Amino acid sequence: MTWHSLTTWWWPYLFILLAGWLPTDIWRFLGVLIGGRVSEDSEALVAVRAVATALVAGVIAQLVLYPSGALAESALSLRLAAAAAGFCGYLYLGRRVIVGVLIGEAILVAGLLL
Repeated sequence: MTWHSLTTWWWPYLFILLAGWLPTDIWRFLGVLIGGRVSEDSEALVAVRAVATALVAGVIAQLVLYPSGALAESALSLRLAAAAAGFCGYLYLGRRVIVGVLIGEAILVAGLLL
């Protein structure tokens, strides 16, 4: 069975609903129900935060070290410099994620245009 084996117009929407939205929202609803009762200092929540942070770090490392698409055409040194500058900007300018992202993106775009 392939993506194109079903020719009805509604199949892609059903697929998105069943494979994308439903599994994600079940965990979100459970998190809302259980999250109100969990202390912020509990070991369970610390473990959840550690796993979430590790997943984000893994995705960022994959994008920097093994990029695809247009990013793959850029030099590794440029990608590393943009990530490092974004992280330093995040640390030194008030620990705001948007600041770090914008600095890293600006350096990456500038390096690609030069």
